[in-house]
Amino acid sequence: MLKQSKTKQKNEKIKRQYLRLMQDGKGFSSKSIDAIEKALWKYEEFSYQEDYGLFSSKKASQFKQFLKTNVNEKSEKALGITSQYHHLRHVKRFFVWLSSQAGYKSKVSADDAMYLDLSQKEKRQAISTKPQKYPTLEQVKTLCNFEVKTELDQRDRALIAFTALTGMRDQAIVTLPIGCFDILNLSVDQNPNLGVETKFSKLITTTLFKIDKKLIDFVVDWYNYLVRDKKYSIDDPLFPSTELGHISDTHHTFEAKGISKVFWSDAGAMRKIFKTRSEQVKIPYFSPHKFRHFVINEVKKHISSMEQLKAVSQNLGHENITTTFGYGIIEESRVRDLVGEIDFSGLPGNRNEEAQAEKIAEILFKKLDKNKL
Repeated sequence: MLKQSKTKQKNEKIKRQYLRLMQDGKGFSSKSIDAIEKALWKYEEFSYQEDYGLFSSKKASQFKQFLKTNVNEKSEKALGITSQYHHLRHVKRFFVWLSSQAGYKSKVSADDAMYLDLSQKEKRQAISTKPQKYPTLEQVKTLCNFEVKTELDQRDRALIAFTALTGMRDQAIVTLPIGCFDILNLSVDQNPNLGVETKFSKLITTTLFKIDKKLIDFVVDWYNYLVRDKKYSIDDPLFPSTELGHISDTHHTFEAKGISKVFWSDAGAMRKIFKTRSEQVKIPYFSPHKFRHFVINEVKKHISSMEQLKAVSQNLGHENITTTFGYGIIEESRVRDLVGEIDFSGLPGNRNEEAQAEKIAEILFKKLDKNKL
């Protein structure tokens, strides 16, 4: 028992060292760190928490089989192929790193970690892009069309509209101070130095897409309400959390009183608002991240130049336009229409559009080919 306890402590110590490196040294988000840790827990479950130093190619192959057959007690299902893929890549990266650490160099081989891979067929299946469902413009408008009686209603409506007009990630939105929103230029300074939690702590400047005037009005009206009526300062949240209070002096039950001056601790409350309002207006629930897909697919219908293409990508915080336009999918009926509308005549009147299309295609395919290398 004592030996098992010492092994567990030894494993935990080196694991913490690795997780600290990935978060503080490599800049991985808390969400990514959680995923890595879950994968390592799965390996510990498989190995009965034996010393990491006993890892071998045989253990790697056995772990792959374990992931395929191990049934979750709650769901009564084995891990899907995508979950297997991510668990294996996290564990593989860990053991490759471990093979270079003092005390493990002579025990763990980086070559053995290579066995922590799915077959090429399984890998393609795991990482294949699945059609994404995202709201239409009409659904976004409907989602904002609930009755507004309180400031909480007004906040929720503005929150949904803002998400639809910016495509910003939910964690950035819930950590956004009022001072980061330029009401005159309708732009957002996603500045990590001001507390905005962006992906990889990247500084992003985002201008609201003028998709719909009414949606813009919801956001502008909310900003004016906070600044003029509520006297909120530039350091207060643009979308504050809900203030709770007792129903009365004689009741200990809490109820929503209005908005506070406190930021939400995470994006969970935002997702709950989207779900609640979806149920209220009777449309399917789309998570806030699906609105990122909505923005890209709505905007790309109207792009007419390479410069606009790059601007849209940059506006969403992407360094590569292939990342931006990898979001979403065109409906099959629309694909048929678009393909059917392709002009193969080569007539002079079509040359400008063709030249633009060729230029866009050339850049996109060059980048896609480069990413495959």
